[in-house]
Amino acid sequence: MEKVDTIPKLIRRNSERWTDRVAFTKKDFGIWQTYTWKEYYEKVKYFSLGLISLGLERGDRVCIIGDNEPEWFWGEFAAQAAGGITTGIFVDSIPSEVKYIAEHSDSKFAVVNDQEQADKFLEIQGELPLLKKVIYWDPKGLKNYDDPILTSFAEVVELGKEYEKEHPGLFEQNVERGTGDDTAFIYYTSGTTGLPKGAIITHRALITTADGFVGRYPLNENDDLFSNFPAAWVGDSFFATIPHLLSGARVNFPEEEETVLADIREIGPNFAIYGPRQWEGLVSDIQVKMIDAHPLKRFCYNLFLPIGYKMADYTLEGKRPNLFWRAVYQVAYYLLFRPLKDQLGLSKCRFAVTGSSVLSLDTFRLIHAIGIELRQNYAGTEAGFISSHGKGDIKFESIGRPAVGAEVRVADDGELLIRSDCLFKGYHKDPEKTASCLIDGWFHTADCVYVNPEGHLIFMDRLKDMGELRTGAKYAPQYIEGRLRFSPYIKDAMVVGGTDRDFVAGIINIDFAMVGKWAENHRVPYTTFVDLSQKDEVAELVKKDLARVNNYLPPESRARKFVLLHKEFDPDEAELTRTRKLRRGFVEERYKALIDAMYEDKEEVVVEATVTYRDGRQGVVKTAIKVRTV
Repeated sequence: MEKVDTIPKLIRRNSERWTDRVAFTKKDFGIWQTYTWKEYYEKVKYFSLGLISLGLERGDRVCIIGDNEPEWFWGEFAAQAAGGITTGIFVDSIPSEVKYIAEHSDSKFAVVNDQEQADKFLEIQGELPLLKKVIYWDPKGLKNYDDPILTSFAEVVELGKEYEKEHPGLFEQNVERGTGDDTAFIYYTSGTTGLPKGAIITHRALITTADGFVGRYPLNENDDLFSNFPAAWVGDSFFATIPHLLSGARVNFPEEEETVLADIREIGPNFAIYGPRQWEGLVSDIQVKMIDAHPLKRFCYNLFLPIGYKMADYTLEGKRPNLFWRAVYQVAYYLLFRPLKDQLGLSKCRFAVTGSSVLSLDTFRLIHAIGIELRQNYAGTEAGFISSHGKGDIKFESIGRPAVGAEVRVADDGELLIRSDCLFKGYHKDPEKTASCLIDGWFHTADCVYVNPEGHLIFMDRLKDMGELRTGAKYAPQYIEGRLRFSPYIKDAMVVGGTDRDFVAGIINIDFAMVGKWAENHRVPYTTFVDLSQKDEVAELVKKDLARVNNYLPPESRARKFVLLHKEFDPDEAELTRTRKLRRGFVEERYKALIDAMYEDKEEVVVEATVTYRDGRQGVVKTAIKVRTV
């Protein structure tokens, strides 16, 4: 394929090459609606001209919030075609978070999904003096709204058609005027260490990153992708949207969040990429369903799963199984694993990828056991595509070999440094932070890694999160947490320690649905999440999983005490980021009394916590949490 240097130029090229081929499908009312590359191009074109008619100028910012639907991407690409810069906001952001990003990015236009998202902007519009228009694409519930700042996506498209009559050829001139060095998007990082930072990323960096990814995972125009990453997250551009533009692969959008699994089964994507929590969720679902399955199905699962594990171990060790194991696995595959893959919607999956953070070995092995070749990817908002497993070169403990074109260095303290054409330009309005991490063309990732003799990168943890106890023993919190989340009874966990402490301890979130079902089956009465979490029977259940994980760890790194939290970690309370990463420092500060109790030999501690509900109201939960010993 010829090289093009901007996203709008890719869309133009595809509309000329694959005019009547399907580019997008979206399920509405149970029917898959299709959009060709020609329709795709026209939507981008006329929405772009409509934005210009409303006052969008080159360099202006447009923020977008909503579910993954075609209009999200048409709005993004239309703004970029006009020389604008887009930024995404996670769909579950509360108004204060929306305000921060819209204000910090200096957005003049907002493209929103529906009434819920429009209401957020109407609530804060008085605090956003630069905001000119809020453009919605789903009009349901907005019929009687009369605020002049509101207009519909369809109306802007019509404005664009009228504007073209007076300015023929303007869109094509704008597209041609763009260069690879133009800023395409300001991606706001997850904010694990404070307020989100706006990473400025060019067209060239996005395309180079996606091109390297497609080089390692060859996609073509006959492939199907499923849109399951938040569109506001850079991972969607790196591993879905821009690869779709480069390869011509179709992108399919689910009808609703609740119908995702059924919709995936209908599409049968050729490529699947999920974050660790999603893969762990799939594995947890398998385990939950097997507990309630017919005894014959449970028998087959327990009989054949060890065979799958045996084959997975052969794969992960780079060995070829003998004829006996291949034959036995074929039987297991057709009787168990193939139907299981179909239930997960992955029956046609050629490539499966995980990334974002560490995936537990248990989850990795199980996905391989059922016949899905899962590979680890490593990328960063600021650094692009860094490394990945290659076909037949999978080492579960590694994050693969460096991507083509990525130069890698490891500093004396173990920090990974990257230099490539995928790097960002800097942080929006934060030159000091930019200067501290982008030095002489090298991006300092703040991740601790080492390179093994085979050339694979081994991810240890975030440099600041690598733990050390008073005894000098090292421990890796994310590794331990990942293995704990493999349990169907544990939804989340945070490991704590430190140079002023002698042992590792843990804060555990139970999986309320799964533990509740277990409690019912074992006649353990309970009333609420708080009540269930403090039951001695539940603590014994979790203790078994902690003991299992401890068996994999050196004695000095094993968890000795734990508490079962009275609530789940929640992004609305800033305990998790919008991409569901743990905000470790914040959580440690919030639950300081609870953590101190584990190290002060207390048997329980009374906790009062402010709970923020989805409608913005706040309440207080007060309960006595027991300190448990492993």
